[in-house]
Amino acid sequence: MKSELHYIYRSFNLKKMDHKVFNLIDEELQRQRFGIELIASENFTSQAVLDAMGTCLTNKYAEGYPGRRYYGGCEIVDQIEQLAIDRLKELFGAEYANVQPHSGAQANAAVFLAVLKPGDNILGFDLSHGGHLSHGSTVNYSGKVYKPHFYGVSRETGVIDMDVVEKKAHEVKPKLIICGASAYARDWDYARFRSIANDVGALLLADIAHPAGLIATGLLNDPMQHCHIVTSTTHKTLRGPRGGLIMMGKNFENPFGLKTKKGSLRKMSGILNSGVFPGMQGGPLEHVIAAKAVAFGEALQPAYKEYCKQVMKNAQTMAEVLVERGYNIVSGGTSNHLMLIDLRNKGVSGRDAENALGRAGITVNKNMVPFDDKSPMITSGLRIGTPAITTRGLDEKACQKIVGYMDDVIMDIGNEKRQQAIHEEVKGMMKNFPLY
Repeated sequence: MKSELHYIYRSFNLKKMDHKVFNLIDEELQRQRFGIELIASENFTSQAVLDAMGTCLTNKYAEGYPGRRYYGGCEIVDQIEQLAIDRLKELFGAEYANVQPHSGAQANAAVFLAVLKPGDNILGFDLSHGGHLSHGSTVNYSGKVYKPHFYGVSRETGVIDMDVVEKKAHEVKPKLIICGASAYARDWDYARFRSIANDVGALLLADIAHPAGLIATGLLNDPMQHCHIVTSTTHKTLRGPRGGLIMMGKNFENPFGLKTKKGSLRKMSGILNSGVFPGMQGGPLEHVIAAKAVAFGEALQPAYKEYCKQVMKNAQTMAEVLVERGYNIVSGGTSNHLMLIDLRNKGVSGRDAENALGRAGITVNKNMVPFDDKSPMITSGLRIGTPAITTRGLDEKACQKIVGYMDDVIMDIGNEKRQQAIHEEVKGMMKNFPLY
């Protein structure tokens, strides 16, 4: 006779089993449905991606790689993971792909582990100028295990000066140069970075976590032609589940001094694979990998390029209207999906602006700006982006209206009554753009 516990375990859904968690998830769903999401690193997956994540695949351990697992019963998840790999390689024109990293930061950590030794010099984009923690920040493992050096943007232009990058690379002789950012609104000169890397004998890593979708659709420069290794997240502009990936392209001198034969490609793949497993991770999350496969399949459809074009149009519209209203945009505008607003001329901190906009139903994140005079918990800036609102269907006209809401809030930062009134307008606006 089955026990009562077994009956409960098998028969009850989340709402019946744990109404507290169910209710909190529902509250978050309502927040997403009726708010304006402007965090540049966030997006909304399709229902199909959500469906793939919430499956029995979460039950399966599959340490190792397709065809080479340490567990039995992996015949089906092997097919799923290989499908994700094949679709990713097609999407980016890659020769090698690993879809197991749990995040972009872990993808970077795995690459570092695979190709560097503790204490090696690395050269990355300064966190305070828009870089990422995992590119050498001293509060992160990457700045503790390896010896970090940094390049930044010009104070005058807000753009990376490649001559300064070259000078710094010759000065510190890094083993690895990293190009990529968390808050940089301009495209990257991967060809110039590769030339510099060649001159100093460095490996070149492109972290394309933010613009990955715009790169895959040919709207921004392609790092695959120039960089030894490429990492990314699978959310943000790729619009997939939260996760990471690693890729290598076809058209470059291989970074490990191996002869360019098929056997050497397998060896290069093995080096990077070992950085992920067993180097950094145990069992892969096969339910997430299935969702990655779905997202990559969606990104291979013609409609996805039209989506990415609209992401960029919306970002450019927001930047232009913000400048018209007297806001300073770092680098003067945007070439991708995001922008960094310097609020110092408005006399408002990033923290205060984030909180006030949140009360108005507009979600942003405070962010340091280059040469900031405030702490990382206060900041002088906001980072905003358009991937999520574009997924909802908002266009340039809607973006102009959103900037108007933002300006109203920021220019009357203490007026909570006005913020609440705008929140009601935002709710009404977003009812016209259904989510789930």
